[in-house]
Amino acid sequence: MNLSYWELKNWFTGVDYTIVGSGIVGLHAALGLRERFPEAKILVLEKGMLPQGASTKNAGFACFGSLSEIIDDLKTHSEEEVLQLIQKRWQGLQLLRKNLGDAVLDFKPYGGYELFLQEEESTYAECLQKLPFINELLKPLFRNEVFSKEVDRFDFHGLHDYSIFNPYEAQIDTGSMMQALMQKATGQGILILNQATVTSYHESDSQVNVALGDFSFNTRKLLFATNGFAGSLTQNQVKPARAQVLITEPIPNLDLRGTFHLDKGYYYFRNVGDRILLGGGRNLDIEGETTSEFGQTEIIQNRLEYLLNNVILPNTTYTIAHRWSGIMGLGTTKTPIVTQLSTHVYCGVRLGGMGVAIGSLIGQELAALV
Repeated sequence: MNLSYWELKNWFTGVDYTIVGSGIVGLHAALGLRERFPEAKILVLEKGMLPQGASTKNAGFACFGSLSEIIDDLKTHSEEEVLQLIQKRWQGLQLLRKNLGDAVLDFKPYGGYELFLQEEESTYAECLQKLPFINELLKPLFRNEVFSKEVDRFDFHGLHDYSIFNPYEAQIDTGSMMQALMQKATGQGILILNQATVTSYHESDSQVNVALGDFSFNTRKLLFATNGFAGSLTQNQVKPARAQVLITEPIPNLDLRGTFHLDKGYYYFRNVGDRILLGGGRNLDIEGETTSEFGQTEIIQNRLEYLLNNVILPNTTYTIAHRWSGIMGLGTTKTPIVTQLSTHVYCGVRLGGMGVAIGSLIGQELAALV
């Protein structure tokens, strides 16, 4: 690195806290540290031009889990664990709204709908049967019934008659959220460097030496907020999970507002103004989508287009405007990892595909560990 005296002095000398990852978790951790340590020098390193994983690439769902996802979680987690997870997601959403404001987030409380394809007989029956039980389980958190059965009013095709409605779900503008978080961080004197890839680090008694290729600098504490890219840090308790997404051009007279879930949350779609954003399909190739490589695959894109043509927009002409992918961090359990790895090194990762909901809270918890 061909760095000047000024660059070394202002960015890489006397660093108190270095955070790797400038997504929702990383920036909330930086803001949490700034609140606790007003005079500290805080540096955020980001390997991408923009946050590399999912923070600027997600679908903009302010949600905490569909009915079928919660039922599924109860098969591998205790009732207490599931309730704690949902509570964290709900608290995280409220923290995000408090920190940035609904106007900045373009927060639209349209509610969320879980839809069931006609071939999903067993899932559909199980959800209808267990709906009262799940509502009772969630009552301590929401004081009201969360899920209700509704007749599908959107003229979708190939679905069961009833959908499950959740009034607590909303849409946000992912890009506006991250722009506002970045502006808030820089406004509080937090330094953010993009396209800065941490290649290794070495810890001594009093500090951590952080390498960026052939250049290195010292920091008092090092915090990792790299989610889907955190596998080696956590002995592979975090696996990358790619999510493929597409969005249409504006569709005249589109009468569809809300967030929608299909097939236990493996597919999801929403309106973005008069466009349809649709993502998912990871379940078609779990092994292939356990990757940190961005890109699209034919099998998943074909399935997304099939759902658009036959379920979501039957008899409607549309054009796909853009396709992309993001990288989530999953594991055998959905409980996030917020821990001290060694004397001066910490991490907040494994958001379980719920980064929008839980990221702000995990960032706050990560800062509190220091």
